[in-house]
Amino acid sequence: MAKARILVIEDDPDIMELLAYTLGKEGYEVQSAPTGEAGLKAMEERVPDLVVLDVMLPGIDGLELLRRAKSNQALRETPVIMVSAKGEESDVVSGLELGADDYVTKPFSPRVLVARIRTALRRASEKESAPQGDVVSAGELILDSARHELRVAGRLVELSATEFSILERLARSPGRVFTRAQIIDAVRGRDYPVTDRSVDVQVLSIRKKLGDRADIVETVRGVGYRLRDE
Repeated sequence: MAKARILVIEDDPDIMELLAYTLGKEGYEVQSAPTGEAGLKAMEERVPDLVVLDVMLPGIDGLELLRRAKSNQALRETPVIMVSAKGEESDVVSGLELGADDYVTKPFSPRVLVARIRTALRRASEKESAPQGDVVSAGELILDSARHELRVAGRLVELSATEFSILERLARSPGRVFTRAQIIDAVRGRDYPVTDRSVDVQVLSIRKKLGDRADIVETVRGVGYRLRDE
């Protein structure tokens, strides 16, 4: 089986060296780019299996690079994990809204990043092999997992892979309350090292994209989330 090829776009040489060593040791083929321009060129020349993308880059920053990549038909399905030194919610939400699949904040554990890469690659593989015609309807929401499409009252809404999985999980059981832990288990798997706050950030991004239908995703204080049963 061919090694998964990971493109790491990172301008800090020490972090790049650490990631190249860690990911190479895990059996991945690693390609690096020190700037946004170089990273975008590398993606266009040969589409990677996954991209680890720093937010703060010289020239084109990570968010702008992500925007350009997701507007390219050949690159839009490539999983992207954002890396942010800021750790600010605005950066995280911006990345998720643009289509990033996940994020980590610096300083981070290489083991945590590897776990998230494995999960993103597995989910990308599962998405490719998903059965056709698996459609979930909940009120005005229609989710087509084969096409990875969400339509709200006929309007197409772009979601990242993680956002889609969370909303699909809620939509399959409208009215049922899911704890944050249950959402993590269903979407990521029990071994996924993520915090409750990460789920909150993803839900915030989903609500923004739903626009005037944002209230269909309800918060159950002290418990978790549910999709309103309409």
